[in-house]
Amino acid sequence: MDLLHIWLIGAVFLSAGVVKGVSGMGLPTFSIALLGLAMPPATAATLVLLPSLVTNVAQCLGPNTLALLRRLWPLWLGSALATVFSPLPDLGSAGPATRITLGAVLVAYGLWGLARPGLPDFSRHPRAASGVAGVLSGLLTAATGVFVMPLVPYLQTLRLEKDAFVQALGISFLVATLALAVRLGHIAASSGASVPLAGHALALVTACAGVWLGARLRQRLPVPVFQRALYGVFIALGALMLARAW
Repeated sequence: MDLLHIWLIGAVFLSAGVVKGVSGMGLPTFSIALLGLAMPPATAATLVLLPSLVTNVAQCLGPNTLALLRRLWPLWLGSALATVFSPLPDLGSAGPATRITLGAVLVAYGLWGLARPGLPDFSRHPRAASGVAGVLSGLLTAATGVFVMPLVPYLQTLRLEKDAFVQALGISFLVATLALAVRLGHIAASSGASVPLAGHALALVTACAGVWLGARLRQRLPVPVFQRALYGVFIALGALMLARAW
């Protein structure tokens, strides 16, 4: 890594940690969106794995684990299998199609967050829809390294209580992170996605520092306003990525 990449990784993951600390989510999405403008998406996704894993572990803990497992196991199983075994072009290709898909996902996620459309109620039949949502999320995770669509909107359709929703997000992101790590394992060497250990350590330390800082800022910032601004950033970054890919 040269000095530019060191500064880039530190700044991106510190900022992404703040996003995670304030809003409870968004670290992988924000990190890959920014890093993807300067390096292959596979390299960006590789850097995201360890910070995402560590910062989601605490969010997975809670009193709703067994109840969520009974309701959402098809979601997590479908997501993991689709991520690992996706037949679609993945992050290792680093071609225009990968950047176009990533840009489109970022724009779609930003527009969804700003519009907040009414969502159907799947709370009575969570297992029937969970498998479909899990597979779609896994396919997009394999292609982009981002695992928010349609995962987050689907979890919102289940009308979970706040604590259960936060825990479900944490477990879902943890499963997606581990599955992506398995997939990236066999493409890292050929795609140039390998990163020196110092890069991973820097990403982890700055992300954790950002989460700590974001948790402190949460008490002072109007979170809804912050989230709307963040969705706007995702739209802008996605549009820029689409423009560069085309």
